[in-house]
Order: sequence, then structure tokens, then C-alpha cells
Amino acid sequence: MREFTARFATAAEIDQWDTLVTANPNGGNLLQSAAFAAVKKNHGWAPQYLAFEGPGYTSYNLALEKKFPGLGRLWYLIKGPDTATVEHIPAMMDALRDFVRRARLNVFAAKIEPDVVASDQARAVLAGAGYVKVPDLQPNDSTALLDISPEPGQLLRNLHSRGRNAVRRAIREGVEVVRPEATEETQRKLYDLMVGTFAAKNAGAAREFGYFRQFWSEFAARGQGRFYFVHEDGVPSVGAFVINYGTKATYKDGGSLQKRSQYGDSHLIQWEAILDMKGLGAVQYDLCGTPPSDKLKDPTHPHHGLGLFKTSFTKTVTDFVGCWDVVFSPVRYKLWTVAGERVLRQLYTRRTGQKFY
Repeated sequence: MREFTARFATAAEIDQWDTLVTANPNGGNLLQSAAFAAVKKNHGWAPQYLAFEGPGYTSYNLALEKKFPGLGRLWYLIKGPDTATVEHIPAMMDALRDFVRRARLNVFAAKIEPDVVASDQARAVLAGAGYVKVPDLQPNDSTALLDISPEPGQLLRNLHSRGRNAVRRAIREGVEVVRPEATEETQRKLYDLMVGTFAAKNAGAAREFGYFRQFWSEFAARGQGRFYFVHEDGVPSVGAFVINYGTKATYKDGGSLQKRSQYGDSHLIQWEAILDMKGLGAVQYDLCGTPPSDKLKDPTHPHHGLGLFKTSFTKTVTDFVGCWDVVFSPVRYKLWTVAGERVLRQLYTRRTGQKFY
């Protein structure tokens, strides 16, 4: 097993954070970005910038921290650690445990969520290291990933026939995609479409507008996010926000009117975004969230409709290993699992009106 050390990133490294994260072995993730760290800093989390140094590479990872009286600190390595292979994760976490102990950081557990494709071998590595599988937190722990490296003509031919036909028809019928600036008016329009979609799909409540306003603004200000809209009868009918981060692009947020007449409008937005992201150097497009591959055809799954839409671009659903807890203090972690997490999540939501994670 390779040996690793863990430390806080230096000020100079934090200044170059996105450059370093996107140079990680797996190319980084937008939820490890400087923009996302800025958002979470204003929504209950303290960003911690970590570097894992091992033979051949250094991996830079964002940890989100919460403090709890009597328990200490919880670290959430959202979509991390970024690693060359799942076999390196135990050595990385051993290094993190040593660092936490030596620096007296009072961390009782770390949640990890590596972008490692699920397999029996990957699960065996994580379970064999003593990590505890917990419910997944991110919508794209199962997702539709599209290779957008081919030239546009071939890329269109590579789409699932449902998506390809919808894109071609929308183009023939003159559907127009616009790319407005990231003003508050633009943000309000997308948020309203999202809220309407959530209500129509019985998908629960969206986060408050202030969260999305900062999220979209942080990425747009760094040149890492764009808005896309289609209009019908002069009003927005479909909207999307798409992020480019390194060689990966992600359809992060979207919404639509439930009654509209332009066929293929939502597909055309995705197609235009894909071409833009390809022009910015992305080679992979994440449609950001589907049912797990073994639930894809289950009509009772809450994301069944989303899965049908997103797999009209690529038939394949990729399942990642999801979220695991790495225990540093067994006693305090036991208190956390027995009642602490449930109670503290409820209290936080009642006090702030925001989601805990």
C-alpha cells in the first residue's frame, strides 16, 4: 500500500485552488471548488483545504466542517478524496487520522464520498478498511455521464435515438436557446421554474433563493457557470444552469413549465450547453442525477422521470460508491449515530430553515 501524508493546504495553494483540484488524478469535482467553498461558508460550514501527498501525486480536497458541543468536529470530504485508485483511500484516511490526532483538531469522524465507480471490489476495499456505509447525500451518486470528446456530428449520432430525434426536431422547428447574463432577474426566472417543477413532481421543497443566488453567482463570476433559457409566448419555459469545471461539465440546476408546446426544447438546451462546454475544453458531461442503475425502470422511483430524460442522451447510468463514514473516535461516533445526527439536523433546520448538508 502506498504511503500518504495529510496536511492543510498553504495560503499559496489555496490561491490556486481550482487549478490544483482540477489537476487531481480524477480531475476534481465542482463540489470541491473554490466557488462551492464560498457558498458553504455562508451556509453553516467552515471550509478546510486539505492536501494528501503520496508517491507520484498530491491530491487537493475540500473538507466541510461543522462543530458540535460535546462531540467535536465532523468533516465532510464532499466528492472526495480524489484518488488515482480506490486502493489508495485507506492510506489517505490513515494519514488524515494521524494529522487530526497530531494537530489536535478534535475531529470525531469524516464523511467521504469519492468519485469511484461502484463495484464489488471498490466496496470491499472501503468496507475492509472499517468504513461505515451511510445514506448517499449527493444527487449524482448515480448519474448519466456523456462522453463529449467526439466532433459534434459524431457526438449527435452517439446520442440515444430519443434525444437525437428531439434535438433535430427542435432545430427544424426553430426553437431558440438564449444565454442571458447572471443577473438577479435571470436567477429569479430559473428559480421560479425550479420551484414550479419541484411542486409538480412532488419532489419536496427547493432550497431558499438566497442559496441558489450565491451558488450561481459564485460560479458565473469565475467563468465556470452559464444560464440557458427557451421562451414560449414571451416567457421562460425551460431553464438550466450548467457548470464547466476542468474537463468536466455538469447540468447542475434546471426547471420547466409543465404545459408547453415546443417539442424538444429541454433537449435542445442540453445540446447547446454540451457544445458550449465542449468548446471550453470539457470532455465529459454529467447530467447530474438519475435513479440507481437497478432502479432506472422503476416507475415508483421519485427520479424516474428525470432518469428517462437524462438517459435519452446516454443509455448508461453510472453508480458511484457513495457516502461512507471514517470513524476517528468510536465513542463520539456512536453518540452521533444513535441520536446526535438526527437531533442536530432537526435543530439546525428549524433554526435556519436550511438543509443540513
